[in-house]
Amino acid sequence: MAEYKSRLLIIGSGPAGYTAGIYAARAGLKPVLVSGNQIGGQLTITTEVENFPGFPEPVMGGDLMQKMRDQALNVGVKMVDDIITEVDLEHHPFVCSSENANSFVADAVIIATGASARWLGLPSEEKFRGFGVSACATCDGFFYRNKNVAVVGGGNSAVDEAIYLTNFAKNVTLIHRRDTLRADKVLQERLMNNHKINVIWNCVVEEIQGTDSPLGVTGLKLKNVKTDNTTTIAVDGVFVAIGHHPNTDLFKGHLQLDKEGYIITKNDSCETNIPGIFAAGDVRDPKYRQAVIAAGSGCIAALEAEKYLAGLEEA
Repeated sequence: MAEYKSRLLIIGSGPAGYTAGIYAARAGLKPVLVSGNQIGGQLTITTEVENFPGFPEPVMGGDLMQKMRDQALNVGVKMVDDIITEVDLEHHPFVCSSENANSFVADAVIIATGASARWLGLPSEEKFRGFGVSACATCDGFFYRNKNVAVVGGGNSAVDEAIYLTNFAKNVTLIHRRDTLRADKVLQERLMNNHKINVIWNCVVEEIQGTDSPLGVTGLKLKNVKTDNTTTIAVDGVFVAIGHHPNTDLFKGHLQLDKEGYIITKNDSCETNIPGIFAAGDVRDPKYRQAVIAAGSGCIAALEAEKYLAGLEEA
């Protein structure tokens, strides 16, 4: 058990957390960063990243996050690989306790715990994740140029992803467990009017099929929820679009959250309803969920935290 005292505590270690740390350290705030249960965030389970600025050649998601971590360390961020399990945000300075019985005391806190994709929960899904199974069409759609792909889901996210994938794929199959979509009517019309998209109704994915060497997806085994009949379709990739959940359970009852659980921040700001507490990255962004945007909000949060801490000193 140890006690870490700092002017600024950063919770989370994805693009938002690392960027916040880099800016805060260069501002002389000597931040402490607690990495959380997935060091480096969701990008560590992503294969090639082609859309992060500054990398003319594709970079592996894990390598990109390691570079960010190394940069944060080089400029003076104190890294603690631990998991925050309890927070006291009602008193100042703020106190957070960890899984390893450590105590973190800080004058300001940046929350960058991210959001996690909801998965189907299939063993085969886990096997091929990153090798034909994805939860981000914007991230991985480019790799399926002129190929056949499937999207699982029936809400706005699924329909958006299916339409987006038609920019690359030869054919897109949307698989939905019901006989009607939950997406907005305008999106449904765009989907139905796109000749590259077909919909399979009343079906769930029972198994993702593929090869072991090289590891890759070749098809999906589907079960009709009304008849229990099974069919197999050939696809080169599958995008799971059944939603995301923000990693904010820890902050319920402390911070203002929207109906989906995302942290509410002020307009054009990372400030929360509690002065001195800031939120950055996917934990406050249900719309874009892109690494470059998360990194940008990490920068904003650090700059705002610096201004807040300067105000405390003046007071």
